[in-house]
Amino acid sequence: MSLAHFTIATRDVDGTSKFFIDLMGWPEIPVPDNVEVVVRWLDLGAGAQMHVLGIDDFEPSPFENEYGRHFAFFVSAERLADIKERLPRDYGIPIQPPLRATPFERFFFNDPNGYLIEVIDRDNWKVEA
Repeated sequence: MSLAHFTIATRDVDGTSKFFIDLMGWPEIPVPDNVEVVVRWLDLGAGAQMHVLGIDDFEPSPFENEYGRHFAFFVSAERLADIKERLPRDYGIPIQPPLRATPFERFFFNDPNGYLIEVIDRDNWKVEA
């Protein structure tokens, strides 16, 4: 079993898509002609996609936190360092340290919509007992 896609809502489809394309390097992929809502699709790799859906009155959940809803992504150690540097410098988004210590590097940040994103060092990740 593998992830096909997940959908995030936003008031700003273009801005949200541009943010993830730029920061995470996820390319945009064509949306089928039979989709009649404002949406952009991003390719996360390995067949997984993020669908960025326009919802005029979207509000983030109050449960966006490490022990609540968040989206976690593996990236290379090199990419993790780049993202960690660029978030505050290029976007003014603070890095949030994890609440739970792990033997591999990871951190959190809120995207421009308020979603909590976790970035995990894939190169040094190991399952904890």
